[in-house]
Amino acid sequence: MTLDQLRPAHGAVRTNKRVGRGEGSKKGGTAGRGHKGDQSRSGYRRNYAYEGGQMPLVRRVPKFGFKNIFRKEYLALNLDRISRWAEKYQLEEITPEKLYERRLIPKNARIKVLARGRLEKPITIQAHAFSQKAAALIEEAGGRISKIG
Repeated sequence: MTLDQLRPAHGAVRTNKRVGRGEGSKKGGTAGRGHKGDQSRSGYRRNYAYEGGQMPLVRRVPKFGFKNIFRKEYLALNLDRISRWAEKYQLEEITPEKLYERRLIPKNARIKVLARGRLEKPITIQAHAFSQKAAALIEEAGGRISKIG
C-alpha cells in the first residue's frame, strides 16, 4: 500500500449540507436559521453571558476582593526535605537550577526555605527567601545561605 491509496473509513466522511440553494432544496429561504433574530444573521457570535434578556449571572453575583498582579508566589522547602535531597543526590550546594535538573521543583519556582527539620552537614543553599529561623539553623550547621534576586 502507498500513501496515494489511503482512504478514510467508509461512512467517516460526509458531504456538508448545502443550505440556501433555492426552495426546491428544502433548505432555501432562511436556510434553516429561522426568521430574524441574532442567530439568523451572518457574523453572529454567542455572548457567553447572554441569558435571553434576563439579568446575567455574571452581573447578579456580588463582586468582592481583588487580585494583586505583583504578588510573588514562593515554593516552600523545609530543611528536612533539603537535607534528604542533599544526601540522596550528594549535593554540597543546593540551587534552584540543580533541583530543576533533577525534576524536584518546577522550572521558574521562587523558593523560600523554612525551618522544619535539621541539617546534619554544612550545605550552601541558594534561594529567593529564607525564614529567620531557617537561616539561623543553616548557619548553625556550618552551612551558608545566599539570596537570589
